[in-house]
Amino acid sequence: MDDAQTLAKSGFYWRERQGVKVLVCRPLGEAGFVNGFSTRVGGVSDFPAKSLNLAGFDEDLAENIYENRRRFLNALGVDLRLATAWQVHGDGVKIVRDQFDVDDSEERFDGLVSQMSGVLAGVKTADCVPVLIGDREKKAFAAIHAGWRGTVRSIVVWAIEKMQAEFGSEPKDLIAAIGPAAGYMNYEIGRDVIDEFGAAFEGAEKYFSPTSEDHAYIDLHLANKDQLLSCGVPMESIYTAPFCTMERIDLFFSYRVEKKLYGKTGRLLSVIGRR
Repeated sequence: MDDAQTLAKSGFYWRERQGVKVLVCRPLGEAGFVNGFSTRVGGVSDFPAKSLNLAGFDEDLAENIYENRRRFLNALGVDLRLATAWQVHGDGVKIVRDQFDVDDSEERFDGLVSQMSGVLAGVKTADCVPVLIGDREKKAFAAIHAGWRGTVRSIVVWAIEKMQAEFGSEPKDLIAAIGPAAGYMNYEIGRDVIDEFGAAFEGAEKYFSPTSEDHAYIDLHLANKDQLLSCGVPMESIYTAPFCTMERIDLFFSYRVEKKLYGKTGRLLSVIGRR
């Protein structure tokens, strides 16, 4: 089955413009939300070939990153302001209420929620799980960075609770897209992570596939899907992209693969907002 067929079944499609390739969740788009999961295709950064690196100013030239961001937004077909945060692998969720919040990207958070028009909430990943959520009724939206630390701390749950408290969102009205990330048969973790998940979630063993003593592969896609379901998001409103970033380094950046090979890796952006 080729990518296009796989995506059609999963609720996603490719959007391509001037050499830039973006993964889009169709149901979120149909509900009025501009959204996209970036790829490495179509940029100007040397990671190691010309790649669309969208963050990491300590490992790339600022002019490269800003040009890549311009190309990414152009591929989405929008001229919206981008709101991001300094990600710290925690469970903090920022509420973006005004232009000051949009402009301040130095605050430490791993999720953003908003109801502002003309704004894209964005999170950066390179193996961690990006989750985008849109409220079809209240028009609120969220972008969430869920690595294993954020997942074990239930950052998706915290983001939905913020949407409920701030914007009156009801879980039954939410649409969620879980983007490309390190997949179940590639992301190996050790005893420390296994123990943390075991302490946090009843039945956590379903997320693991043992590989050797005190090591296992972990399914972060499933763990985040379960958290969405636990909040009351309908099963039929949750869409998971069928890509592993560690397997598809032709399309995506992978910290776990490329840091060993090149000493650095680029960053993807996953964004959601409304005009």
